[in-house]
Amino acid sequence: MNNGMTLSQYTAWIGEAMRRVPELWNAWVVAELSDVRINGGHCYMELIEKNAAGQTVAKMRATIWASVFYPLRRKFLNATGRDIATGMKVMLRGGVNHHSLYGLSFNVSDIDPSFTLGDMERLRREIIMRLTNEGIINRNKEVSLPIAPQRVAVISAEGAAGYGDFMNQLLGNADDLKFYPRLFPAIMQGDRTSSSIRAALERVEQTIDLWDCVVIIRGGGATTDLNGFDDYDLAKAVALFPLPVIVGIGHERDRTVLDEIAHIRMKTPTAVAGFLIDRLREAEGRAAGLADWIARYSMECIKGETRRLANIEAMIPALAKARITASQALLEKELSRIPVLVSSRIKNASVNLDRIADLVRSLSAARTARASDRLSEVEKTLRLGIDSVLQRSKMRLESLESLVKVLSPSNTLQRGYSITRLNGKAVSDASLLPPGTRFTTTLLNGTIESEVLPPPS
Repeated sequence: MNNGMTLSQYTAWIGEAMRRVPELWNAWVVAELSDVRINGGHCYMELIEKNAAGQTVAKMRATIWASVFYPLRRKFLNATGRDIATGMKVMLRGGVNHHSLYGLSFNVSDIDPSFTLGDMERLRREIIMRLTNEGIINRNKEVSLPIAPQRVAVISAEGAAGYGDFMNQLLGNADDLKFYPRLFPAIMQGDRTSSSIRAALERVEQTIDLWDCVVIIRGGGATTDLNGFDDYDLAKAVALFPLPVIVGIGHERDRTVLDEIAHIRMKTPTAVAGFLIDRLREAEGRAAGLADWIARYSMECIKGETRRLANIEAMIPALAKARITASQALLEKELSRIPVLVSSRIKNASVNLDRIADLVRSLSAARTARASDRLSEVEKTLRLGIDSVLQRSKMRLESLESLVKVLSPSNTLQRGYSITRLNGKAVSDASLLPPGTRFTTTLLNGTIESEVLPPPS
């Protein structure tokens, strides 16, 4: 019967098996650092490897013990100017270890700074090449910087020594030149550098009409964590910014991507302040020179015009006499032409009048003939109309005469009818003749006087 091994026995066999492979004890390994943290003087991290799609394909815990960490850290910092941090790609030397309780880990014994420097330089070149291919690498350099930039939007860490040096240099300049800076706070080191500076640029753009240029400065502190300035999104935002961007990140040895694409790159914040002061001093000198030139030119113009006025004043009498003489000659010439012009005009007017008179006569004759013909036609029309009206009136009268004869009282009486009258008025209602009333009845031949008798009792 096989009783098997305990888990601790099995893990011990794994550790023993790895210790028997010399290649695992002193190997150089290329990996990306993740979750870097320092605790109790020891440095703990994870080593990861990603494929082209950004997916993690391998992962292992790693440790740099305190006795090794500080010398390696100082060596790496002196060579690269940066601290060991998450996101870096490094080449580490060490050996694998398997612990029964803590599992598999990689113990670091050395680090190659030149590999990291090469990787950072590769990243810079890739970003610069991408911006070049997009045609925006020199876009901010092409933005015009005002002759006298006084309104300055400053992006820096509030309270940083570099910002304080910049402000003291700018506002305390020996020439008492006036500047109007305003701070737009941002984080200037670490993983949040890019997003923080881009957010500050967005705030500047919201009040873009108030500023002549943008200054991004960093200094007065550690020279580590510059990887935030080697960022594509930040570089693109600066390259496309509509105001000239001046950078001075206080790191003379290394040039970041931001240094390559900004309008102007200075070494330190105080150098940026000196540049602005020199620019304004030169503008003031040019303005003073122009003012002096304008004053001299104005004096020369006044002197020249004074001499010209004197010459003109001296020439006025002769010019006036010549003008008067020329005008008199012109008037005499025009006066001599007046009779000829008047005679010609009168002759032309007489011819026009004769022509108009002939035309009027011709038009009058034609209109008279047309009017006569029209009157004849109207006369005929009136005669016909009158005859027609008279004929219709005659026929109407004859019809009325016949009707009157038919309706006359004599014709009515001839047919055997009579007319009863009371006080000379015809009576058509017997109730209007009470008893005792005397009335007259008219017949065709003669009249009868009657009296209404009372009804028999």
